[in-house]
Amino acid sequence: MKHRPFKQVDVFTTTPYRGNPLAVVLDGSSLSTAEMQHFTNWTNLSECTFLLPPTPEGAAAGVDYRVRIFCPGRELPFAGHPTLGSCHAWLEAGGVPRGERVVQECGVGLVTLRRDGERLAFAAPPLLKSGPLDEADVALIARGLGVAREDITAHAWCDNGPNWRGVMLRSAEQVLALRPDAAVLAGLDIGVVGPRGKVGVVGPQDAGDTQFEVRAFFPGNNGMAEDPVTGSLNAALAQWLIGAGLAPDRYVAAQGTALAREGRVHIERDADGTVWVGGASVTCIEGQVRL
Repeated sequence: MKHRPFKQVDVFTTTPYRGNPLAVVLDGSSLSTAEMQHFTNWTNLSECTFLLPPTPEGAAAGVDYRVRIFCPGRELPFAGHPTLGSCHAWLEAGGVPRGERVVQECGVGLVTLRRDGERLAFAAPPLLKSGPLDEADVALIARGLGVAREDITAHAWCDNGPNWRGVMLRSAEQVLALRPDAAVLAGLDIGVVGPRGKVGVVGPQDAGDTQFEVRAFFPGNNGMAEDPVTGSLNAALAQWLIGAGLAPDRYVAAQGTALAREGRVHIERDADGTVWVGGASVTCIEGQVRL
C-alpha cells in the first residue's frame, strides 16, 4: 500500500453536499482491477474513478489523462458525472491540458471536455437507440409512476449506454409529486413484463432558473433507487428533447430536488449539432488514501 492523493467531489452543483458525490483517486498506478473495485465498493458511493497516465495510443492522440470508472460491482466504460468530477479534480490538482480543451481517455475511447467559466461540459455520446417507446412499455411506466397514460405527453428511447427510457409529464410539479411503485417498476429490470432498464422522467418548469425538472429511477440493490443527478440521462434527454422540438438549443435542468439536492445541468447544442452537457463541481474532501 502507498498513500495516494484523493478527492471527494460533488458534481452538478456549486453548493457542497447538494449534488452527486464522486470519489476520485488521483493516482491509480499499479492498482489492479480487483483493488479498484474493492475500494469503490468500500466508499459506498455510486461511482469512484482512478486517474492514470494515457496509453501510448492516447498520448499520441493528445490525451491529457486516462480514467477508469467503477460503480459498485462493475467497471463502466463511460459515465457523465464521473467524467466532469474527474476532470475537475485533475485540473484542481494542477493538471494542465495539452490543448484548448481537455481530452479524457476511458473505456469508450476519447471524450472531449470544454471549460465554460467555472463549469465543465462534455460532448454527449451518440444515442445507441432512439425513437418512441412501444405503447405497452408506456402503459407499464405510467402504472409504475402512478400517473394516467394521458399525462405522459411524449416518450422516447434515451439509450446511450445506460438503457434509459424517457417520458415527459405535463409539469415539473407532477414530476416532483411522483411516488413510484417499486413493485411495478421492478419489472423493468427482471423482465417479467414490458421493457428492461431505467426510467427517466422530465417535466417543464413555468418559471425560475430552470426549464425542466428531471428524475431518474433505476433498479438498485434493495429495489428501486433514485439518482441525485445523472449526466448520461440528461445527455440523452437533451438529444431527444432538442431534436423533437420540445426544448430550446440551450436550457438548464434541475435534478435531485426530491432528494433535497440542488443539481443543475446546463445543456447547449452548438452550431455543428454537438450537444454539450455541463455543470459545476465542488471539492468536499481532499487528502490521501492508503491503497
